[in-house]
Amino acid sequence: MNVGKRRSNTLPDHIKPGVRVLFVGINPGARSAAVGHHFAGYSNRFWKLLYESRLVPEPVTYEHDERLPDWGFGLTNLIARPSRGIDALKPREYVAGRKALLAKIRRYRPSVVALLGITLSRFLFLDRPRPLSSEQARRSRPRVGWQPDRLAGARVFVLPNPSGRNAHDSYRRMLALFGELRAALVDQPVAARGNVPRAGGKKKHGSPRMPGHRGLIACRQNRSQDTLGGPKFDPLALH
Repeated sequence: MNVGKRRSNTLPDHIKPGVRVLFVGINPGARSAAVGHHFAGYSNRFWKLLYESRLVPEPVTYEHDERLPDWGFGLTNLIARPSRGIDALKPREYVAGRKALLAKIRRYRPSVVALLGITLSRFLFLDRPRPLSSEQARRSRPRVGWQPDRLAGARVFVLPNPSGRNAHDSYRRMLALFGELRAALVDQPVAARGNVPRAGGKKKHGSPRMPGHRGLIACRQNRSQDTLGGPKFDPLALH
C-alpha cells in the first residue's frame, strides 16, 4: 500500500508495515516528478545497483518502484517537493522533512534506514554533539557505510548518491557498498532478524556469509544456480 495520495507532482512513499530497509532520498528530481516514479533520472543508477547487488531478484526500473515493499524495502524522500537540484531547496524544507522522516521511522520501525547520499547524513544528524577534539572531529565527519548514531532507534547505513551527477564515487564503489548492505542483512542469525551488525562490529560466528564485491559478478553469472533466487526470493529472510 502506498503511503498517502499523490499531490500535484509530488511522489507517494512506498512503505508497508514490516519494512526492513527504508531507502531515503533528498527529494525527487524533475524527471521523476514528470513520470511519477522514484529515481527516474536518465543517469540514475539506483535500480541497476539494487539488482546487481542482489538486493532484488530480478532487473527492475523506476516503473517498478511500488514493488519494493514486496521485498521488504521502503522508499521515501526527505523533502517531497521536486526540483532540478538541491540548491533550490529551502532550509525550512529540510527542517520540516527531518521531522516528517523521524515520524515515519517511528511509525514503521524499519531495521535499517539507508540514506542515499552523504548530504542527507550531514543534515539529519544535526543533534550530534559538537566534537571536543581533533580525533572526535575526524570520527564525526560524514562517511558512507554504517553510522555510529541511530535515527529514531533505527540503524543507519549511508550509501553514495546514485545520481549521475555524483562524480565522486565510481559505479564499482557504489556496487560494493550496496553489496555490503545486502551482506549485513543476510549475515545475521534468523533469531536476530531485527538486528544488524554494530558499526565496526565483528560478524557473528556461524551466521551465513554472502560474497563480497568480487564475488558479485560471479554470482550474477551463476544466477540460474543461485539458491537465493526463485519466485520466493527474500534476501532479508535467508537462513
